Amino acid sequence: MATKTAEGAETAGTGSGTEARKDDETTTAAPGAVTETEETGKTEPVDAAGEEDGEDGEDGEDGARTENETDGAGGKVASGVGQGAGAVVSAALGLVSLTGGWIGTVASAREQLIGQLRTSTSASVGTQLQEVYGDAWHTTALWAGLFALAALITAVVVLVRPAFGAPGRPQAAWIRSVAWAGLSLGVIGLLLAVLKYSDALLAVPSAG
Repeated sequence: MATKTAEGAETAGTGSGTEARKDDETTTAAPGAVTETEETGKTEPVDAAGEEDGEDGEDGEDGARTENETDGAGGKVASGVGQGAGAVVSAALGLVSLTGGWIGTVASAREQLIGQLRTSTSASVGTQLQEVYGDAWHTTALWAGLFALAALITAVVVLVRPAFGAPGRPQAAWIRSVAWAGLSLGVIGLLLAVLKYSDALLAVPSAG
């Protein structure tokens, strides 16, 4: 009887150890191991890294999408900066065409000095006026016309630039406004330069 009792105890101890070992193995199943679900009784592979891979994949997609959006935004910013700078330059050139600028002033003074050197004191008053003041006035008008023409060309380039760019990308309103202002100033400056150069406006007074 003692022997049977001992054998039964050993058998029970062995069974308990085996069940405990199975529970431990089920709890600490490695990735790729096969486990049996309690509800369906079907075996399913365990993939511990699957969820992390999915999260990494989503992060990777978000990172790529963010980079693409940043690149696109950078392209828009670069394009807008260039067009805005062109519009401001056109407006500045238009203002210079109306005021003459220091280049026109220096060119006019140089032409006046050349007229004084070429004209003798015995020349007529009309000749002296034309050589000293008339040529200088025409030089000022010429430089003003060149600045006005540059303003016109720059403004037109800025206004037609969206037609040759990416479709569906509108031009900023302030860029169009400044470009139109430069275009208007260029037209006015060019008109005044032509009138001054042809002596239709503020002509040199006659000696008689």
